[in-house]
Amino acid sequence: MQELKNQFKNFDLHKKPRIGEDAIQGLLFIAGILSIFTTLAIVYELGKEAWLFFGDPEVTLAKFFGTTRWQPGIGQFGIWSLVTSTLITSFIAMLISLPLGLASALFLSEYASLRARSILKPILEVLAGIPTVVYGYFALLFVTPILKNIFGDVVQVYNMASAGLVMGIMILPLISSMSEDALSAVPRALREGAYAMGATKFETSIQVVLPAALSGIGAALIIGISRAVGETMIVAVAAGAGPNFTFDPFQAAETMTGHIARISGGDLSYNTIDYTSLFAIALMLFLVTLVLNLISQQVVSRFRERYE
Repeated sequence: MQELKNQFKNFDLHKKPRIGEDAIQGLLFIAGILSIFTTLAIVYELGKEAWLFFGDPEVTLAKFFGTTRWQPGIGQFGIWSLVTSTLITSFIAMLISLPLGLASALFLSEYASLRARSILKPILEVLAGIPTVVYGYFALLFVTPILKNIFGDVVQVYNMASAGLVMGIMILPLISSMSEDALSAVPRALREGAYAMGATKFETSIQVVLPAALSGIGAALIIGISRAVGETMIVAVAAGAGPNFTFDPFQAAETMTGHIARISGGDLSYNTIDYTSLFAIALMLFLVTLVLNLISQQVVSRFRERYE
């Protein structure tokens, strides 16, 4: 025993070089720096080009934030016609994807057997691999006729409702998968403690497991909102091709991403008002996404349960 103790004392953990571990740490550091640099470069480029837009004598903040018609070519710079349609379609999408995604995540995590989970989860995640342009035409050719049959002629051919509904279907696998991972990571001891106190499986799932996983669910919510706000092809195909300041989801209206996709596909000369307006819209889109993410983080941190 004494000889074993002497060998252990002579063993130096720092003698062996940790080349592999150092290399991994270096790669992770470089990846983090590149992510920060990429974000700063995007903000710089958007800000630089948007500065040219706001530097035009015809453009004022009063026109940009105080009016509702967007036609830069004739001196109308009201951004709210694009912002409201973006927020409406994103709200409809989250109204569909969040409850359905959480419900499917709870079922897969707490109720489904291993065989059912192995079958249902890949089927659900197949939705994430469908091209968004296919979703767009699905909204236009399938969902819109259904809405017209239900609500009548009040539903236009191009409308925000069908685009938002299909966006929700597209985002559903993302929220479901991330939420299911967060729910599965909740310690088993919390469930067993709830069962020991006499709670049913449903009560344990809703009152114990769900609050414990709220941090991961909040991350899924934030990513889902960002995905909805930044979606392009679905709204470009199904929502409409013209700015329209309206709160009626059954009317056609163009979102910020849809407008950028439509205008940038034309022949635009550099440094014209139409060209620089695209970067002003993109900067506004960035700010809207940032504000929504900050609000979501505050809500999640307010209601999150901490277990130590």
